[in-house]
Amino acid sequence: MADTLTNFSETAGYFTQDVDDHAAVARCLAGETAAFEVIVERYQRVLFTVAMRMLGDYDGANDATQNAFLNAYRRLDSFDPQRRFFSWLYRILVNECLNDRRDRRTYEPLTPELATVGSPADLLEAGERRQRVQAAILALPFEYRQVIVLRHFTELSYDEIAEVVGVPAKTVKSRLHTARERLAGMLLGMEEPQ
Repeated sequence: MADTLTNFSETAGYFTQDVDDHAAVARCLAGETAAFEVIVERYQRVLFTVAMRMLGDYDGANDATQNAFLNAYRRLDSFDPQRRFFSWLYRILVNECLNDRRDRRTYEPLTPELATVGSPADLLEAGERRQRVQAAILALPFEYRQVIVLRHFTELSYDEIAEVVGVPAKTVKSRLHTARERLAGMLLGMEEPQ
């Protein structure tokens, strides 16, 4: 419960940072390049989490996150201060993830976490379950995978997801409903990941 509250407050903090983000962007554009470090520190964790869930690969997620920051820095002058900085940065990350998926030749499953307590059989079962869930998430069409990741792994509200993705909140709810149904079908063995 405490982890959920911490994650929620951290995620909510990303959307209350608009003024600080805009100030950091203005400082960067004025020649103070060190101001971009504030942005990287603020968003690195959440962007990596999203990339990890989108790609299912640690190295790919790390590369996509770094490339998103690099591209954002290079294109800071194209940022519209009337918009939320996180939404703009998120879209750059999504493009990096799409490029990675397009360029990737084979699927590399998520490495199971080693910090699980239990017998070797329990560890094996938990690892297989994580791999199956990750495979099912990766098998979803991108628009469904995106809302699942933003809702369940970064704990954004429907309205926050709508703003980040650029669709109405009703569309977010609809996509989440469909995504959950598809995931349930795949995980219960009614459908095979495509």
